[in-house]
Amino acid sequence: MQNESSSTLRVRYQETDQMGVVHHGNYITWFEVARTDWLRELGTDYRQIEEMGLLLPVIQVHCKYKQSARYDDVLRIRARMVEYSGVKLTFAYDVYREDELLATGTTAHCWTNKNMRPTPLKKIWPELDQRIRERLGQLSTKTASQSESSASSF
Repeated sequence: MQNESSSTLRVRYQETDQMGVVHHGNYITWFEVARTDWLRELGTDYRQIEEMGLLLPVIQVHCKYKQSARYDDVLRIRARMVEYSGVKLTFAYDVYREDELLATGTTAHCWTNKNMRPTPLKKIWPELDQRIRERLGQLSTKTASQSESSASSF
């Protein structure tokens, strides 16, 4: 299983300003679309995550704009996980119109319980932790022990 997901969408009129240029905040929404598709390809979704008593809040977001997307453009948003400690995870994104790179970005998240306390995924849902590590090629004893020790330092 590769560590990349690709989502396609068409820019809607409501996402643009009077000049037909996409409002900058929409890129963050598109990152969420791609991240959700990445999770679905892994075999889960936010509903299942919440049913397990977990939340995945955004703790940091960054977006660098290179070119403007415009009304009716067909875009491809590529998402991949670039960091995973078992508690904290970071996704990177690229937004393309055909082969033209329009924006790049990252979002960092932290597994928490319903009280917003950082929680190692392995303690609540070891099967999902293993699937993530397999997708990232991280299945080593050293990585697993590091993730448990990083729970207090997200």
